[in-house]
Amino acid sequence: MKLEDIIPNTTPTVTSVESILEAADVLERRGSTAVADVTVLTADSRAVTPGAVFVAVRGVSVDGHKFIGRAIDGGAAVVVLEEFPAEQPEDVLFVRVADTRAALGRMASRYYGEPSDELRLVGVTGTNGKTTIATLLYDMARMRGVKAGLISTVAVKIDGEEYPSDHTTPDPILLNACLRRMADAGCEFASMEVSSHAADQHRIAGLNFAGGIFTNLTRDHLDYHKTFDAYLRAKKSFFDMLPSDAFALSNADDRNGAVMLQNTSARPRAFYSVRDAADFHVRVVEDRIDGMLLDFGGREVETMFTGSFNASNLAAVYGAAILLGVPREEAGVLMSRLHPVAGRFQPFRSPKGVTAIVDYAHTPDALVNVLDTIREVLPDGASVITVCGCGGDRDPGKRPQMAKAAADRSDILVLTSDNPRSEDPNAILDDMLAGLDEYEKGKTHVYVDRREAIRAAVEMAEPGDIILLAGKGHETTQTLATGTIHFDDREEIQRAFSADSESNNK
Repeated sequence: MKLEDIIPNTTPTVTSVESILEAADVLERRGSTAVADVTVLTADSRAVTPGAVFVAVRGVSVDGHKFIGRAIDGGAAVVVLEEFPAEQPEDVLFVRVADTRAALGRMASRYYGEPSDELRLVGVTGTNGKTTIATLLYDMARMRGVKAGLISTVAVKIDGEEYPSDHTTPDPILLNACLRRMADAGCEFASMEVSSHAADQHRIAGLNFAGGIFTNLTRDHLDYHKTFDAYLRAKKSFFDMLPSDAFALSNADDRNGAVMLQNTSARPRAFYSVRDAADFHVRVVEDRIDGMLLDFGGREVETMFTGSFNASNLAAVYGAAILLGVPREEAGVLMSRLHPVAGRFQPFRSPKGVTAIVDYAHTPDALVNVLDTIREVLPDGASVITVCGCGGDRDPGKRPQMAKAAADRSDILVLTSDNPRSEDPNAILDDMLAGLDEYEKGKTHVYVDRREAIRAAVEMAEPGDIILLAGKGHETTQTLATGTIHFDDREEIQRAFSADSESNNK
């Protein structure tokens, strides 16, 4: 089953029109409807069936108010909107609200019977680390024998049943359908990523969170938010909405960590750190390419993770586990059993002794963290070769910053395509090259084709060298102007290693 198939295969719990509208904070009603029960709740006019409730959402590029007529033609009995249309058939109920996006979230939650009330739901927000922390919390719950659910960039998991995901946080209807499925499957706990888009667009409106975690904040998504301050406010709004009986856990090592908790009603409020004293302090005792020895408040634990950024992620998981009621000693033991998430600092080794790291790092700060970690464990005399690009139709301002961050910490830099989308990949690469000086350009190679770039990096590598493939991580596709193709960095590096080995053996 595909993720989008969850909606038609999930039975709504509450179908009463009036009950669903109670959750919408109605300002004004016009017209009437004889329909007592909802056939479908949707913000897509194409999905309307007779008796449907259609919510006219103002999106980033499309305004749902333009499709009210189509929804009525399709049989919509109720239209939830912010502005009444010129034509208002009497047999349709028009309901005005202040914000249809927020109303949709609350209505979707009611439609599926407030499923988050039946779960201990923890949200994770920030620029980097969301997927790792949310996934490890899910893994930890299952290790303890607790049925659990996960909503992440990589996948949606319902008590072990997995669905590929292509959005960090789904739309409100799909999100609540997933939570309903989790509750019906007997899940007691769920963790989810909360993107800045989701917070800003009220996709999480109506959800009852048991806790919230902040990772860090660096430049990202400014193509959407326009300013860093707006990006920060979107993240902070998640903590502002937490109830008083939830916990709020923030990163003391990030300069915005305290800001996130300024106005939250959540109690307790706590901080984690890998640098200084905090409620949950984790110290790196030893860092290697195959793992770290960490000190969790006086207890040394061998882990399967590498790098201070992962130590920070584990500190967040450790702190959240304790705030959720896991005894400290048990939490420490569980830390040693957790495995890295696919596409997050995932190592591969060639027959000739070259190591490749596949990582999702797609912001300047994430790239710095990963490369600093690689340099800390790099064998003497070995080189770092970085393969990276930048996505199209996204913030162009970070492109020169990405190239500069990679060049500063790499012996050889290979610039290539990420997901160019509708943009000319050569133009994206030109933007990246603009961030380099002449010396840095001298150690930089440019390949538009990502497969060629990976092969070239392998051919340049010597035994002991470490290749970083940054940007795509777990992704299995590449989006081009001509369409989406299958592409997986993990598959490509293994193919390149095999081809290089065969060539050397001839």
